[in-house]
Amino acid sequence: GPSHSIPWRLTQQQATADRLAPDTPQMKYIVVTGGVVSGLGKGVTISSMGRMLQGCGLRVTSIKIDPYLNVDAGTMSPFEHGEVFVLDDGGECDLDLGNYERFLSVSLTSSSNLSTGKVYQQVIERERVGHYLGKTVQVVPHISDAIQEWILRVAGTPVSRFSRTSDGDGGGGTSAKDEPPPEVCIVELGGTLGDIESMPFVEALRQLQENLGYKNLCIAHVSLVPVMGDPAEQKTKPTQHGVRDLRSVGLSPTVIFCRCKEVLEQSTKSKIASFCHVDGPGCVLSVHDVSNVYHVPLLLLEQRLHRILAENLKLGSVPGLGDRLDLGMNGLEEKSSMWNLCGGSAANENVLDALATGRGELDGLSGMSRSMVDWTRMAFKLDLFGESVRIVIVGKYTGLQDSYLSVIKSLKHASMAVERKLDLIWVEAAHLENDFDKEEMGGEKEYKEAWDKMKSADGVVVPGGFGTRGFLGKVLAAKFCRESSVPYLGICLGFQAMVVEYSRNILCWDDANSTEFDEKTENPVVIFMPEIDKENMGGTMRLGSRNTAFTHPEHEDGSTSIAQVMYKNARVVSERHRHRYEVNPDRVDAIHEAGLKFVGRDETGTRMEVAELPRSKHPYYVGCQYHPEFKSRPLNPSPPFHGLLLAACGMLDDYVSKAKSW
Repeated sequence: GPSHSIPWRLTQQQATADRLAPDTPQMKYIVVTGGVVSGLGKGVTISSMGRMLQGCGLRVTSIKIDPYLNVDAGTMSPFEHGEVFVLDDGGECDLDLGNYERFLSVSLTSSSNLSTGKVYQQVIERERVGHYLGKTVQVVPHISDAIQEWILRVAGTPVSRFSRTSDGDGGGGTSAKDEPPPEVCIVELGGTLGDIESMPFVEALRQLQENLGYKNLCIAHVSLVPVMGDPAEQKTKPTQHGVRDLRSVGLSPTVIFCRCKEVLEQSTKSKIASFCHVDGPGCVLSVHDVSNVYHVPLLLLEQRLHRILAENLKLGSVPGLGDRLDLGMNGLEEKSSMWNLCGGSAANENVLDALATGRGELDGLSGMSRSMVDWTRMAFKLDLFGESVRIVIVGKYTGLQDSYLSVIKSLKHASMAVERKLDLIWVEAAHLENDFDKEEMGGEKEYKEAWDKMKSADGVVVPGGFGTRGFLGKVLAAKFCRESSVPYLGICLGFQAMVVEYSRNILCWDDANSTEFDEKTENPVVIFMPEIDKENMGGTMRLGSRNTAFTHPEHEDGSTSIAQVMYKNARVVSERHRHRYEVNPDRVDAIHEAGLKFVGRDETGTRMEVAELPRSKHPYYVGCQYHPEFKSRPLNPSPPFHGLLLAACGMLDDYVSKAKSW
């Protein structure tokens, strides 16, 4: 390619040498695009591909490209874009990065989310300081070069393995500086191919493939195969048009993922392979609806995606992989034929028999292959749960459930740990208030229905949120759970609702409130406490991972802190925050002495992080200022959520008795 298309970190000589030396060690890239419509599930598909490659022994990282002009997702409405996912470094990003972290069990950084706003901001700042030496700054080459530079830099940055403890007790994670660099980077191009806003990224990716060589970067395309007509027929034309658009901008897919309701028919695969110029029907993968998303990595494995990628990216020739690259996954690949996911089957006791502890040769595995066996067990076991547990979520964005995606996932992870089906019940917080004058507060019918749901709950979660609407409903939910001994977990604003409710009804501070909602209250139990550093005097949001120390491990009744027990008695834990308001330090002692125990605090002792009632007073009444849902993982559920589910199922006493032996 022309010299202007080579980023600063990739010289013309390096690019040429790479093309001429096929065995040169090189990061491998998989770029995933989407066509036809948005919301096809690229995030889950990419996460699943990454999980499968990890099972082969590869170190995997990922980048999400969002073509919108926002610098990050922090200012976006949950109604429009779903939840804002918070990373360890405080980055506010797209919820797809949450999928990546949960599936890959890594901790990404804010640089892993690249938006148009970030790129243009960087290029304009460079132009202002004369970086371009007077040249006319244009989309090509300057924006496209900046995109390539960003991708190359982030892809080569080591990512830390997941951990939530800070004192080495039970976390099992590592810091990024202790990790070697990744070997595969999966790049998701958000939105739909053909959008005007994504064209600079498409051109940058085309140049990047030219510069790196086709053996180092391949394209995967996610498309929709609708079913129409009578008799029903799988239609390939949308996929043909999507791939045609992709090829028209210089990118040709190696693999096509076809999203569909039912299993993709062989004739449909053959037709798409023929018209879209991929290497045979085997490169057209059926990504049909399955009983749970944890089957998707197994679905891809069953269709030998790892073999296709290994061949096209020449993974076997990469020095340094050594014995870690194991495409057969130590025998697991052979077992995939019995899963029958490509035949539409899911719940399969035979699979669990073959993978059961102490039965079969697979139990001798270690490392990533061992982890993949555990993942497979989890996916099939989930389909066979019989009993269910009813959990109510009291929120204010219940119209779009993606607003609480990480909370939902955390509850599912915890329900898998207690081996129960999760029955989620949604309650609009405003409907718990008997204010029928305002339309958004609902009427008497909604009020009755909301309280009927509350009374049927095995457990209640009150998640975070911003703004006045529905706060009284959250306070009333906390009061109901406290008085009725219903297991309760309050997160962020739900934690503050606990404090306000306890102050009003136990300490008799009738006007106790948060200054977010009533600046003139005489009992400000929650106040504005921004973190302001010397470099950013305007910073008001407390963002990212912070340490919480369990300062009060034992209660007066002799019981231990249930929150600390759930964290396996760790002394210090690291969890992610996203808030401006905190419990007023001047009111802490009075509330604590009245019975609502602040057992977890920041390392200065001034910010309250975890509150609970002793178990002699309530089976499980816990609140946390941080957001534990951001660090929940399928095989390692978030401790506060795990505790809630244990209490809701009546299993907490047994768990606590076993915990004493740890």
